[in-house]
This record gives sequence, C-alpha cells and structure tokens, in this order.
Amino acid sequence: MSRTRLQRSLVALAAAASLLAMSACSLQTSGSNSNSGASGSLLFGADGGNPTFVRNFNPFSPNTRTGAHYMYEPLQVVNSIDGKATPFLATGDKVVDPKTIQYTIRKGVNWSDGTPFTPADVVYTFDLIKKTSALDLLGQWQNIDTISSSGDTVTFHLKAPNVPAAGIIDQQIIVPEHIWKSVKDPVTWANEKPVATGPYTVGTFAPNQYTMVKNTKYWQADKVAAEKLVLPASNTGLQLVKGGYDWAYSFIDNVDKTWVGANKQHNKYWFPPGGTISLMPNLTKAPFNNLDFRMGLSYSLDRDKIAQDAEEGYVKAAGQNGLLLPNAQSWLNSSLPNQGMISQDTQKALASFAKAGYTQKGGKLVDASGQPLQVTITTPNGYTDWLRGVQAVQQQLQAIGITVTIDQPQPAAYTQAQNNGDFQLLMGAFGGAGSVYQDFNTLMSSEFAKPVGTSASGNFERFSDPQADSLLQQLRSATSTSDQKKYIDQLQEVMYNKMPVISMFYGGLWGLFSDKSFTGWPSESDPYATPATWTENSLLILTHLTKAK
Repeated sequence: MSRTRLQRSLVALAAAASLLAMSACSLQTSGSNSNSGASGSLLFGADGGNPTFVRNFNPFSPNTRTGAHYMYEPLQVVNSIDGKATPFLATGDKVVDPKTIQYTIRKGVNWSDGTPFTPADVVYTFDLIKKTSALDLLGQWQNIDTISSSGDTVTFHLKAPNVPAAGIIDQQIIVPEHIWKSVKDPVTWANEKPVATGPYTVGTFAPNQYTMVKNTKYWQADKVAAEKLVLPASNTGLQLVKGGYDWAYSFIDNVDKTWVGANKQHNKYWFPPGGTISLMPNLTKAPFNNLDFRMGLSYSLDRDKIAQDAEEGYVKAAGQNGLLLPNAQSWLNSSLPNQGMISQDTQKALASFAKAGYTQKGGKLVDASGQPLQVTITTPNGYTDWLRGVQAVQQQLQAIGITVTIDQPQPAAYTQAQNNGDFQLLMGAFGGAGSVYQDFNTLMSSEFAKPVGTSASGNFERFSDPQADSLLQQLRSATSTSDQKKYIDQLQEVMYNKMPVISMFYGGLWGLFSDKSFTGWPSESDPYATPATWTENSLLILTHLTKAK
C-alpha cells in the first residue's frame, strides 16, 4: 500500500508543542569568528544556557541539551516541507495492511562505544517508552498493540487500522539496550556520557560552551563535513551577528540590515513557517472553559497587528482552521468563513463576553458581582518576539476592559507550567509536524489530556471532545485522499467552532546561515530540510553540508 501526503508528511517532534515553542526563541549565543571553519569546525548557535549549561543528554528529557539530537537517530527522518522520508536506522518500511507495519533495520551500524546496533535495540526502545509512559513523547503506544522481530525485520501490530501511524513510528529515536537497561530512572537520568549511533559525540563540556566531535564509527561518516560543532551558551544579539557563526537559529530584528549586512557575501537566511502561535486557554479553569468567553477573546484580537508587532512581517496572521499555511493549503476547508480568518470585531466580542457573564462597566469588563475581569498570560522569558506579541494582545484586551498581567518564567519553568497545566492563558505553539493528522491529534486528542499537575506531551489546554476524538479515529483508518479530506474538513470545523486554542500568527523557523566555510544549507529553492536546529531534522543538514572551496 502506498502512503499519501497525509501519511508521509511528518517531521520529528520532541516534547510535542514544547518543541515548537523553541521556534520562537531568540537564542542568546556567543563565540568568536576564530572558531568558524577552524579545522573543519562549525560554530553553531543551536543551544542556549540558562544562563549556563547543565550536562543533560537524555534525549527524552524536556531539558536535554540540543546536542542530543545530533547523536540519537530515528528509524527515518521526515522533512516537514515536502514530506520526504529519509531512511536512517531503518532502510525502509512496508505497510503490510492498515494494522501492520514492517521496518527493515539497517545492518553495519555501531553504537559510538563500538557495540553493534541491532533490531533488539529498536524493540527495547519501544518497550521502554511503553513501560515508562513519560518517555512516550509521540504517543506511540496510543497506536501500537504489540511489536515482534525476526532477523532484520521489526513488525508493529497496531491496535486498529491506523494509516498515519507509520509516519509517527518513523520519528522514534532509538537508544542502546546495553546502556539503558541498567538505568534506574530513565525520566530523571542526565545521561552525561551518551552512547548513540549518530554523526557526533560529546567532546569538551563546560558551563559556558561545549563541543561535539565527529563520530568516526558513524555508518555514513563520509557524508559528515564538519569535524567539530562548537555550541556556546550565552551572548547578545549583537555578538551573534558579529561572532562569525556558520549556523544559528534565532529571531533577529531587521535581518537584512543586521545578519545579512554583517557579511553580504556569505550570510543568508530562511524563515519558513514552522507552527501556529496561539493563546492556549486552560480549559480546566473558569472562565476559560466557557466557549463564549473564548470567542470573546478571539473577536478582541487584531491578528495582523499582533503578527506585525511580534515578527516584523516575517510571517503572517493565522486563521482558526488549525492548518499551517501555505504548507497545508490543499487541505483547507473552503466552506469556512473567510478561510477561517477571524477579524477583530469589538461588538461581537462584547456580545460573546456578555453571554459568558461579563459586561462593560466604566470601561471595564466585570462579572455579575461587579468584580473586574483579570487574566494572566504566560510566555517564556527571553523570547523577545513572543513578548512583543503578548504585549500587543495585552493592549487589545485591555482596550476592551480586561486587566492583563504578563508572566515570564524562564524557559524551563515555562515548559513545566505548560506541561503541567499551571497557567490561565499560555502563549504557546502547535502544529508544524508536516502532517495534518499529527497536528490535530497532538492538539486535540483526549488521549494526550492529563489531569492538571500531571505532565502532558500534547493537548496542553486539556481539550476533551467526543466529536474530535471520533474524527481522529476515522482519519486514522482513511486510506483514500477523499476520505482524509472529509475528516480533515470536519476537524477544521471543530477548531473553528469550539476554539480549543485561539490561533494568532505563524511562527517562523529562524534559520541563519553563512556559506563561508560550509555550503549546502536548506533554502526556499532547496527545501530538503527545515532550518530547525533542535530536532533530528538537523541530521539531514549535518549529513548534507560540504566544505566551501
């Protein structure tokens, strides 16, 4: 059975929407141009300390060092731009039927300590994340019933017909059984001396900078051009521009003047859309669990202005359809009003708030007892573009009579608050997996919804809706594009009519490149990978670059 775009267009996710939250971060990085290209090294603005580095290379941890994603490999890496799957630890897969998927595991691969990699490591990894559900960041065991292996083949038997499951299984990073089987608590283990199959291993490590060196045992070492990656912990935006970086991931003001202007011959950038930035209401708390209240918030917002204020026009306002456009344009439900775009409308906002029990008095929205409406929006500290967006939201909500407080925890504390449901309104992100199914499933499936105080890997707003669950289940079984389109249309209607989150604008993937020392970076004209630095997608880039001549 061949798989459609729906089935194949998946990109590696790490911690679901917390991964996407990284897409907004203005990384604070440092270094000097003496590192760039020296002896084949790549100065890499991919990780950020808080303010210094903690040595944690557990690939399942939300606080893992970014370098873990250059060591641990999945079965296949999928580019969310075009949906192409590139085999890594598997040489390919076969959908035997909608409930059975087989992977052929690659021969001749060794772990970085010299131990052979085998299909047993694959089976062990999936058993590990089943046994310790906090490690199942992609919800693999929502779909899988049992796993078996024979020779070089690992077979996944699914709980029910599930066409998109193969694309989710593709993404699972694999860890070595001979190391992890003796770990007492794989959730909290820091994995300071990681053993992996990928192109790099840890070199030097200090609180202010660490390096990664080429893995000479790597199964495709001939494709790895950079002998060393240099990852500094902290610096200012000015130093990022002046520091001679080869690759950085950062929102940057006036990019043509700053980044490109610093070296017009070599500095390039690419900012494709990578997710939908939204207000995520905590649906376990009043008044956010009231649909009329959420509609009032939605009609209060001028999304074009928010997008312009936050992202300087690099990206566009987003509709309430749940799709990442233009990537998913072919799936757009044409029957949605204005393609799902919601314009600011003060009268509709006030009418919705009135239905929710809030009316204007003296310019303030008050409840039936006369108490003014006050809300808190949580956004990560240091995400300068998101902060500007939140400040625009604050101004617009205050104009209609809502007192808004902005809470800015450090990124690690923000992620914990997001996962545990410890917020009222959250500036968050969803989507960008490259699969409409995966985006909707992670956002709306009640299987991801956890009680407040329990860490969730998706559906951070705690949305639970039988219609959405039913549509997701039917979409899993749909093998034809026409059936898939039917269910995706209806999921967009759920998104539009029930507002699990309030979409605002698209978050860019802020790829900054220099071709002075290395060439072959992804671009709009050659979108073989996204410019994201914090997922296994980076493996496509690190095995594609060549040294500049």
